[in-house]
Amino acid sequence: MGIDSESDISANLQIGPTSLGMVRIYVEGTGIDLPMDFDPEEAEEIAEEIRAAAQQARVIAKGGSAKKGPKGR
Repeated sequence: MGIDSESDISANLQIGPTSLGMVRIYVEGTGIDLPMDFDPEEAEEIAEEIRAAAQQARVIAKGGSAKKGPKGR
């Protein structure tokens, strides 16, 4: 399954700081229990990639085309 493939899988997403100064992205769903911890700098990089993807999605939704972001995302 690729980034542009549709899926019927649903999951809950939680994001927040941990008591050890990390940023946790926690994904929970049927058969999924995935905590992912990132240092603050990595979390900021992920946030920038999400913002860039959102901007590209807006362009695509308006009928344009968008270039892939960093790391092919």
